[in-house]
Amino acid sequence: MDKTALFYACSVYYLAFAIFHIGFWRLFNWPIELRKLSFTNRAVMQILNLRIIFMCFLMAFIYYRFPQELMQCGLGKTLLIGMGLFWLGRTIEQFIFFKHNNKYIVLATCVFIVGTVLHFLCL
Repeated sequence: MDKTALFYACSVYYLAFAIFHIGFWRLFNWPIELRKLSFTNRAVMQILNLRIIFMCFLMAFIYYRFPQELMQCGLGKTLLIGMGLFWLGRTIEQFIFFKHNNKYIVLATCVFIVGTVLHFLCL
């Protein structure tokens, strides 16, 4: 497989996560559920989600627009390793913070494993 295709796959992966995070307000019924939190915690949750959306769009753009740079320079390889470790950490956190007997949690864990593998294959 051409490595450039892997970078495009990473781009699509990040686009999908951006769209998924945009849906959090509706998916998790945040207008109701976040009212249970303090004002500060409610704000932090929403701000973190908005920043994740931004970062996912940014990463999608970088992986789509600059595959050669990511493959050839030290900064690019560092970014690839860092993002691979990010998804590996996110995978591990599934086992720490969620119950494992839910099909959606198992699916999410598989998606995070795919992200980990995808990033390390780009190296």
